[in-house]
Amino acid sequence: MKPIWHHAPEGSPATEDISVSFEFFPPKGPEMEKTLWSSIASLERVCPQFVSVTYGAGGTTRERTRDTVRRVLKETSLSAASHLTCVAASRDEVDTVAREFLNDGIRHIVALRGDPPNGVGSEYQPHANGYANAAELVGGLKQIADFEISVAAYPEKHPESADHETDLAMLAAKAENGATRAITQFFFDSSTYFRYLDRVRARGINIPIVPGILPVTNFARVAEFAGKCGAHIPASFARRFEGLENDPEAARLVAAAVAAEQVIELREQGVRQFHFYTLNRAELVYAISRLLGLGVPAERAAA
Repeated sequence: MKPIWHHAPEGSPATEDISVSFEFFPPKGPEMEKTLWSSIASLERVCPQFVSVTYGAGGTTRERTRDTVRRVLKETSLSAASHLTCVAASRDEVDTVAREFLNDGIRHIVALRGDPPNGVGSEYQPHANGYANAAELVGGLKQIADFEISVAAYPEKHPESADHETDLAMLAAKAENGATRAITQFFFDSSTYFRYLDRVRARGINIPIVPGILPVTNFARVAEFAGKCGAHIPASFARRFEGLENDPEAARLVAAAVAAEQVIELREQGVRQFHFYTLNRAELVYAISRLLGLGVPAERAAA
């Protein structure tokens, strides 16, 4: 039986206290930039809690990330967070970037260790004069300013963690050093999230654990990435995409249906915050947000 805190109070409206946030990545060229800003304009209508912009390994997208976040803050009504990693950088370099963000008006950072320079699965080596991990990074950022800090959490544990207890110890250190919330790696079985939440709370970690939702637009690509990062894909989930490799329209419809099922199931179990990995595409995420009751015109909602 699931703990009672998994369930919404009886009689509570389905959309009460629902909030969403969205992750984007900085565009590489004019066409990608056009797609990104079209997506941001569309998703602005559902009034997300915040949007975040990713930061390439070793700061490879540093200026594009910074420019994108500054533009979000300047040209939209949205609250924006910048990702920041400590891989392949000294403490001074990372702290300099954090101070630049602060000067830009960025008060929310998604603090991540970052993937090894050679990609997921390769050996990670901390910079000799750098932050060794995300927990140290969180502590360093808090010494610079009272940032709002989001961090990563791994329901199926980080692929480099020896076991679940080691993984939880890292999350606990992030929380103790000042993390505001944790956003999970994507998962495709809601029970995975709830089992993890049980372990997190039993460990005494009390920050919000926000489920990360990845609508599947390309199953083969997602399956490959899931294999590298240790995210299990249930056979029943995979079967829904069988035979759709050359039928993108049907695949999109299936993707919308399974993602909607996932968020509705989580919502019915009391989850009120969701973080979407948008891949800079708005259609699926906007539709799911509407299913959660967000973005409904006020005059229609009151009718």
